Amino acid sequence: MDFLENKIKTVEALVSVLAGEQAAGRTVVMAGGVFDLFHYGHMKHLQTAKRKGDILVVLVTCDVYAGKAPGRPVFSEHMRAEMVAAQGIIDWVVINPHPGAEQIIEALKPDVYVKGSEYANPEDDITGRIVTERDSVEKHGGRIVFTEEVTFSSSNLINQNLRVFDPSLKEYLHDLRQDGGLERVLNLIEGVRDYRILVVGDTIIDDYVYANPMGKSPKENIIATRYEGGEMFAGGVIAVANALASICESVDVVTILGAVDSHRELVEASIKENITLTALERPSAPTTRKQRFIESAYVKKLFEVYFMDDSPLPPEVETQLNDIISKRAADYDLVVVTDFGHGMLCPSTIALLVEKAKFLAVNAQSNSANLGYNLITRYPRADYVCIDTHEARLAVGDKFKEVADIISEDLSRKIDCDRIMVTLGMEGCITFEKDSGTHEIPAVAGSPIDTVGAGDAFFAITAPIVASGAAMKDAGFIGNIAGGLKINIVGHRLTIGKAGLVKTATALLK
Repeated sequence: MDFLENKIKTVEALVSVLAGEQAAGRTVVMAGGVFDLFHYGHMKHLQTAKRKGDILVVLVTCDVYAGKAPGRPVFSEHMRAEMVAAQGIIDWVVINPHPGAEQIIEALKPDVYVKGSEYANPEDDITGRIVTERDSVEKHGGRIVFTEEVTFSSSNLINQNLRVFDPSLKEYLHDLRQDGGLERVLNLIEGVRDYRILVVGDTIIDDYVYANPMGKSPKENIIATRYEGGEMFAGGVIAVANALASICESVDVVTILGAVDSHRELVEASIKENITLTALERPSAPTTRKQRFIESAYVKKLFEVYFMDDSPLPPEVETQLNDIISKRAADYDLVVVTDFGHGMLCPSTIALLVEKAKFLAVNAQSNSANLGYNLITRYPRADYVCIDTHEARLAVGDKFKEVADIISEDLSRKIDCDRIMVTLGMEGCITFEKDSGTHEIPAVAGSPIDTVGAGDAFFAITAPIVASGAAMKDAGFIGNIAGGLKINIVGHRLTIGKAGLVKTATALLK
């Protein structure tokens, strides 16, 4: 074991070692992968890589970026690194903490970088990283080589032979596989690329304050905590727009920022390049900020403080907003409304959205600031509605009825909407389509790290999919993938992207 551990090094530890090897005239070769289930195809690939030089360095993807599906990776990064290190032809192993290899290539400057033949055509790489990796290698005088070896799918082997899914999900995935689900899902994700989308809704600053509990105060009935640090994220409509921008080429955002503590710089720095921002200003008010105090070791939330003015917009700002909606809403393939109930969307604005949008997708959220006052029934019409179980029950005033019956019998009569999705948290979602009724789609998520924004991610990704005419059960499955990816991200440190959706769908359905 000590021998294997000695082969596993950090990048910093290898910089001088490999530079010395190259100075002595030896050729350094680099390869990489997840290696969640080491198989014959991996062995042949690495044997070919070794023949390209003298020193073989293998990168093992860290756990954070190796989770293609629930229960994945099956083996931890350290276990996978040891499995790879046990191969005698490998000289050094590095656990790669990045989503791609560019940073390590820049540091170690390999003479040869080896990839499988599936990366030979850059257009087939959904991440787009093969181009930047090749550029990094060639910049330092190296070359990239593609192997032509027998290939196997670790995902397929794991899905068929290891119990990584509960029985109901395994049966659902089997049926979807047999029904051509993978090709259909991938086509749906790719098919919305050219959509022009307008997103309207509240900007929320998600403020994470990390603190570790020390114990009860001797003089008060409170828990004393020690401050550890903090992060701020642009959430709300900004997070929704970023998710949309990962699968659609053109996204415009209309939102409200406060004149006081606007956090405009954070918002503008957080949006993707293909997003155009129109931010009106609410005078004498802050941009809505939700400050969450979080136990840092396990990302457990202790309590939160809202900084906000959720009264209706001043008349002059409401008029500005309505003018924008009136002039622009009809120009888009899809209008996405994220209504967090924090005062931006007044009845007059809702009426214009309902009237002008070619396809209107709405999420009206119930939260601690608006409970019972921001129901989806404020919208008399929509083409697609996405809410959670609690919001569906509040909308119809029924605490006990089956959710599927609430959707098909009650909610569909209160709103002129033929397509409704209700999320069930860790149980997945229920879809409703007027012509095909309800379907329950099981969750594809593992244990959550942080659930903030999971419903928003689900809504953002499913809105254009539904607008494209997809069957609701297919849209629900894609939404469950999006939500499952999001719960593994703290706050909005990362945005779920097209690459993640495609990789997860492929891993689940191989």
